[in-house]
Amino acid sequence: MKTARAQGVGFRSERGPILIALMLSTGLVAIDSTIVATAVPSIVRDVGGFESFPWLFSAYLLAQAVSVPIYGKLSDMLGRKPIILAGIGLFLLGSVLCGIAWSMPALIAFRALQGLGAGAVLPVSITIAGDIYSLEERAKVQGYLASVWAVSSVVGPSLGGIFSSLGIWRGIFLVNIPLCLLAGWMLFRTLHENVERAKHRVDYAGAALLAVSLGLLILGALQGGQGWAWNSPISIGIFVVGAVLLAVFLMVERRAAEPVLPSWVVSRRLLGTTTLVSFGVGAVMIGLTSYVPTFLEGALDTSPFMAGLALAALTLGWPLSASQAGRFYLRIGFKATALIGISVTVAGLLVLALTAATPNVALVAASCFVVGLGLGLVATPTLIAAQSSVEWNERGVVTSSNMFARSIGSALGVAVFGAVANAVYATTAGEGAAPAVVAASGAVFLAALVGGILTVAAVLAMPAVKAGASRKDDDGGTGGEPALAEAEDKTR
Repeated sequence: MKTARAQGVGFRSERGPILIALMLSTGLVAIDSTIVATAVPSIVRDVGGFESFPWLFSAYLLAQAVSVPIYGKLSDMLGRKPIILAGIGLFLLGSVLCGIAWSMPALIAFRALQGLGAGAVLPVSITIAGDIYSLEERAKVQGYLASVWAVSSVVGPSLGGIFSSLGIWRGIFLVNIPLCLLAGWMLFRTLHENVERAKHRVDYAGAALLAVSLGLLILGALQGGQGWAWNSPISIGIFVVGAVLLAVFLMVERRAAEPVLPSWVVSRRLLGTTTLVSFGVGAVMIGLTSYVPTFLEGALDTSPFMAGLALAALTLGWPLSASQAGRFYLRIGFKATALIGISVTVAGLLVLALTAATPNVALVAASCFVVGLGLGLVATPTLIAAQSSVEWNERGVVTSSNMFARSIGSALGVAVFGAVANAVYATTAGEGAAPAVVAASGAVFLAALVGGILTVAAVLAMPAVKAGASRKDDDGGTGGEPALAEAEDKTR
């Protein structure tokens, strides 16, 4: 498949409408990830189910995570446009149903439907950006997409608070309707693909086994120590069944004509190491986003709004560095750029861990900003390196695998950090609530620092490939990058 390209990056270029549509699509997922939390008290007062409300998040994350690899493969087989439009459609349907939900179980089920839509929207948006922009342009485009998360980190909680205070929490879901319609319409009108038609054999068995096995494993990680004890029969059973089904999935994939998750995704050195890096990024991100607000509110009695602003510094630093990552990797290569980024990340995490005993809002915000700067120089070049090492018909799988690894990192990070926080809190609770929160949060920041250091090892294991000049296809489009692809071939 070749997608028409034009010079220039920005809203006024020929590809500007597509970029705006991709940002709107990303915004659906970004805002939804922050807007619901502030409305939980209002939701519980209206439909009840206080003991079940954590599933509003777990069901969404589960559905999103397990569907990402499947959508990636389908986008390589059928094209990006039908898959992302289907994802937006599912997200729209889920949003409408959430807005009219009559009970907590119904709301949880409709949130899962939203998650299925989000599982297509986010990775396919990033894949489309990789298709229509050259290697030199992709970092700037990733900066545009990352900026959506920065804006959403402020807009989401604010909108959620406004709707809750007005007693119309259903508005947090219904506000997605015009955004979905606009994003879908713009993509339908502006994104043109010429997909080479071929007969495909859909790996239904592999897709089902992958979804169920990973769903069980992620569910066990998310709910272990919270919904049930780690050593309880239900916890052990979930992990055992999930592991067995995953083993069956691997056996099925060996015989599949077109496996939903090909083995080369992890067997190629560049792809395997960038996947591990994405896993580490997910773990570090969840460690900060989950515990920085709790840390500031519990230790300093800071308002939720101020705690949210301190955390927003993380998502402000990310797009700033991501947009400039291209200047680095075009000169010094992907690995060197990622090493700079992970070094900055570790430095920010180190400051956060060392100063946790003496909490300070400004210092926490500054540390989060530094971590965000570092992550932008890690996540962007590693993702672009992975995308640029494959052709169009493999890029969807590669992008979705990278995003899926980040989701897995977040899920396992929640489990590990939660276990660490609970253990420390239990031993220090006698000293008072604030000291216990400080101790528990400090332990989590230290664990996140360890995660950052382990991610350094993954970056060091990357092959030292440089970004070659993009070649032009016969139709004027920018194809694969030969220098990068040839270097990657040697590592297979």
